[in-house]
Amino acid sequence: MNKLMIYGATGYTGRMAAEHAKAQGLDVVIAGRTRERLESLAAQLDVPYRVFTPDRQSAHHLNGIGVLLNFAGPFAQTADALMQACIVAGVDYLDITAEINVYRLAERLGAQAAETGVMLMPGVGWDVVPTDCLAVHVARRVQDPHSLKVALQVAGPMSRGSAMSVSEIIGAGLLARIDGLLVETPDAQPRDFDFGQGPALCAPLSFGDLVTGWHSTGIPNIAMFVNITGDAFPEGDFSQLPDGPSAEQREAHRARAVAEVTGQDGNVARSMIETVNGYSYTPLAAVEAARRVLGGDRRPGFETPARLFGVGFAETIAGTTITDF
Repeated sequence: MNKLMIYGATGYTGRMAAEHAKAQGLDVVIAGRTRERLESLAAQLDVPYRVFTPDRQSAHHLNGIGVLLNFAGPFAQTADALMQACIVAGVDYLDITAEINVYRLAERLGAQAAETGVMLMPGVGWDVVPTDCLAVHVARRVQDPHSLKVALQVAGPMSRGSAMSVSEIIGAGLLARIDGLLVETPDAQPRDFDFGQGPALCAPLSFGDLVTGWHSTGIPNIAMFVNITGDAFPEGDFSQLPDGPSAEQREAHRARAVAEVTGQDGNVARSMIETVNGYSYTPLAAVEAARRVLGGDRRPGFETPARLFGVGFAETIAGTTITDF
């Protein structure tokens, strides 16, 4: 049961993860819905492959697998069936989504997963790994942390898959965590955050950190924001978009997030995390998370990256720095 299945391995980020996992010496099985593309990649990497569409009958496709790492978005269309299959098959589930409804699903299924010894941990890419670890880091800087605000900065071109996932996030509506509960906040307003180059206007948006931040820090009031620069968010027919940014485009745009925590006494702490481009960071962090889980670093039920791996996990990816303000 030390095999890693990468589902969605022929996609833009999934392919990078499969190549990295193979280079790391992991026992990899690639999987997805399109046989021709899987055959080609499997031959290139010299790994086995399995062809199936996620549904409630997918469990038998997971025979011999220890961890399933899902890269197939929009995750609203794949996560439920794959989580359910993992629970039946006794396989730990990881993915790279930022779609909040997937986190809410994993949270709801957590007790059932724990009963069968299975771990559900969405968000092992960028987002949520850097922001989850950053939230815990900043929370430790104040007495009795009471509120958390997290802002992401998205720079450079967006992949086709990310654009589709962002549409799912927008469709979930504006939410915030207030006194421990997720509440609709349709009147939430933009606000400025400083990513190191002066104030930048950030719009409220409902990312998975509204769930992970609550579990990782215990802070009862959480709001999420995003600053999208330049041509990051595409318009029009997403199916016509390229798979994702080129290596040169990724190199030109680093990724940043800011977390702000206010204590009961009114004191405020702010920190920023900066990493390589999110599309470069995600396969590295996701494969490292899977490697650790295969090695026994796991806890059945719903989990978050910072709570399971510790506050320093984000910084294990080269090029990551945290700055306190």
